[in-house]
Amino acid sequence: MATTFLSKTLSASPTDNNKWTFSCWFKRTGFETQTLIYSNDGSTSNVTEVAISDAAKIVFQNKVGGTTTMNLTTNRLFRDVGAFYHVVAVFDSSNATEADRQIIYINGVRETSFATNNPASLNEVSTINSGNVAKIGKGNTSEYFNGLMSYTAFVDGTAYDASYFGETNAATGIWTIKTSPSVTYGNNGFFLKMDTSSPGSDTSGNNNTFTASGTPTLAQDNASNNLVTMNPLDNYRAASTFSNGNNTIVSNASNNTYNTSTIGIASGKFYSEVKVNTNNDNVVGIAGQFSGSSTAKLEDGANNYGYVGYDGTVMNNGSTLATYGTYTTGDIIGIAVDCTNNKFYVSKNGVFQGSADPSNNTGGLSITAAASVVNNVYMFAGGENSGARTVTHNWNFGNGFFGVTAVASSNADAAGHGLFEYAVPTGFYTLNTKNLNTYGG
Repeated sequence: MATTFLSKTLSASPTDNNKWTFSCWFKRTGFETQTLIYSNDGSTSNVTEVAISDAAKIVFQNKVGGTTTMNLTTNRLFRDVGAFYHVVAVFDSSNATEADRQIIYINGVRETSFATNNPASLNEVSTINSGNVAKIGKGNTSEYFNGLMSYTAFVDGTAYDASYFGETNAATGIWTIKTSPSVTYGNNGFFLKMDTSSPGSDTSGNNNTFTASGTPTLAQDNASNNLVTMNPLDNYRAASTFSNGNNTIVSNASNNTYNTSTIGIASGKFYSEVKVNTNNDNVVGIAGQFSGSSTAKLEDGANNYGYVGYDGTVMNNGSTLATYGTYTTGDIIGIAVDCTNNKFYVSKNGVFQGSADPSNNTGGLSITAAASVVNNVYMFAGGENSGARTVTHNWNFGNGFFGVTAVASSNADAAGHGLFEYAVPTGFYTLNTKNLNTYGG
C-alpha cells in the first residue's frame, strides 16, 4: 500500500464498544519503522491499533488519555516477505478472565509468548469502535503499511476466534482463507475482500465502504494465491532498493550483485516478464544460488544463466552459451524456465530468441537439472554487470504491472492466472502457490 490507505468514519453507536474482532491477511514488502495494519484517528492520546513494530513484532494496543492501557507485543518476529500472514485481534474487555480480554491469533494459532503483556482493565473502552475514523494501512499521522492486504474484516459486538476466518487445509496442513466468513458483523462491521477495482468495497451487507486515499494497486497477488516477488532478504550489503511490492529493483552502481525471487522452481514450467528501464548494463535470467557477495555477477555463477543486455550474450559460469539480440531501456524480456526438460528460454518484446519455441520444446538452452544446483531450485534473477551504472528492473510475475504501469495486454496462463504483456507459452504457468502445487511437482 506504500503511501496509500483506506478510511471510514464508523458509527458512534456500535453494537458493543467493549467487544470486537479484527481479521486481516497481509504480506510484508518492506522493513521500516512501525507500520499500522489497522488503527483509528481519534488522536495520538486516544487510539487503538494493530501494528508491526520496527522490530518486526505484532503490537496490539489501546491508549486512553495518553496512557497505554493495554498492550500485547509478540516475541515472535514477522519478517517473511514471501508469504501472507493472517492476524486476528480480539478485544473483549467485558470478559471476566483477564487474559482473554485481548487475544492475538497468527495463522490460526493463539499467540502466548509476549515481550509486553499488559492486559486491558475490566470494561475498558476501545476507541476504534466509537465513531472515529478507522484506517487500514495507516496510523494517526503516517506509519503507512508497506505491503499487500486482502480479506480484511471487522466484527462489532462479538469475540470470534481465528477459525471463523480461516481453516487448515486437510491435504497440505496450510492455514487458508474462508472467503465467506459465517459471522454477525454488528453495526460497525465490514468485510473488504480487496479483489475489485474498489478495494474499500464492503461485502458484509452493512455498506460500510471505505474511501481510498492515494492510488492503491489492485494486485493479483493475494492470500488465496500467493505470487512470487523479488526477495529483499537476498540483497548483499543492501546493494539494491526494492519498491512496488518488491517487484521494482534499482541496483547500486558500485556493485555487480544480482537479486533473486522469493519462490524457486524445482520442477515444471514457469514464465515471467521484466521491463528494463535504464541503459543496457542489464542481465536477467535464472539463478540456482543466492548472490553471495557484492562482486558476484549473475552470469558468472556456476548455477546461473544470464541474458546480458549490452551484447545479447547468454552466459553461464562466465562462458557464452549463445548470442541473441541486445536489449535496453523500455524492452520487455520474457523468461521461460522448463525444469521438466531442463531448458531455458528468453524473449525480447514477445519474440523468443534463437528461433526457439518453448511451446513446442524446440530450441532454447540446456540447463543443469534443478536437483543438482546449489539450492535445488531455480529462481528468477536480475542485476547489473558493469559495476558502474545503476539499472532498474520492473518485474511482472503475473500481477499485471511493470512498476506502477499496467500491462497493455491481459495474457493469462492456461490455468487462468496472471496478467502479462505477451502470451504465455503453452504448457508454462505463472509462478504462484496454486500453480506450483498443481504443475510444479
